[in-house]
Amino acid sequence: MAVLKKNKKSHLEKNMFLDEGVDIQRYDELKYPQLDKITEKQLGFFWRPEEVDISKDKKDFDSLTEHEKHIFTSNLKRQIVLDSVQGRAPNLAFLPIASLPEVENWIETWSFFETIHSKSYTHIIRNIYPSPGAVFDSILDTKEISNCADSISSYYDDLVTSNNGPTNKMQHKRAVWMAMMSANALEGVRFYVSFACSWAFAELKKMEGNAKIIKFIARDENIHLASTTTMLKLLQKEDKDYIKIAKEMEDESVKLYVDVIEQEKQWAQYLFKDGSMIGLNAKLLSDYIEWIGCKRMRAIGLTCPYTVSQMNPLPWTEKWIGGGNVQVAPQETEITSYVTGGVKQDVDEDTLSGLSL
Repeated sequence: MAVLKKNKKSHLEKNMFLDEGVDIQRYDELKYPQLDKITEKQLGFFWRPEEVDISKDKKDFDSLTEHEKHIFTSNLKRQIVLDSVQGRAPNLAFLPIASLPEVENWIETWSFFETIHSKSYTHIIRNIYPSPGAVFDSILDTKEISNCADSISSYYDDLVTSNNGPTNKMQHKRAVWMAMMSANALEGVRFYVSFACSWAFAELKKMEGNAKIIKFIARDENIHLASTTTMLKLLQKEDKDYIKIAKEMEDESVKLYVDVIEQEKQWAQYLFKDGSMIGLNAKLLSDYIEWIGCKRMRAIGLTCPYTVSQMNPLPWTEKWIGGGNVQVAPQETEITSYVTGGVKQDVDEDTLSGLSL
């Protein structure tokens, strides 16, 4: 496959995927400026995990009960698996078949920010656990985590297989549709279940550094969710085949979401098998999973089979997701409104000439 293709078709006439590949990376005229705006918004949120001081979290973790430690550690392990998949899957599955500069640019940005999230978990683990390697080495030993890894990878793997092997065009498009649907469920449901658990500790004034990092991650994932929702809608607008595929694959798409919701509810049972926390237990988390699952399904035109309340069962999660309305005192965690690596170059040999020792 050539690194630089020389296409005859204008980039404004191409579809997002499975068309002539990207040749010149140009952003003067865009077929889908909304995707470029999503990319710019994400880049504007650049952050590094080392900016967040989590030294207090070590003391907090040591004071947790055994079942609270199980909840925190298991949740962290599962977050690592989710981002291990999402840190590479968009590049492996969607990037090779991207046909527009703005789509290519977004996918690379998307994957890059997922790797920041993975680095964040290493930052957390190094500062909290005496043997970080033991935490990582045991991740896939938990059946519930291993099953989750298999589930979230399956549709990506199907698309990668279609990209690499001979397949008819409609079948390839079906693989694109279901992989994007799977990404939407991962970004919109699975991540938010783990976020709720992390923030539950902070609501009790514990593990607040970890919660601040998860707040940054949630801000990113909200953008990623917007991108997959946007692309699912654009696919149907630009290519009538996807209108047919959306209808044809509707039952499978609903099943995909139901499987995600049910698996997350099983995970809630595993997390709280030894005891609950103040403000969060298996029942409340399961209600939240159904609620947010239905919200995501309706956003992409799917009928949700669950009967859910209009109100968020965990209303305190809204302030964390909202981002801007959370006020944190500097002495409680850290200040992140500084420039990392910034140095002023305005000092010369005469600056201190008036001083003497």
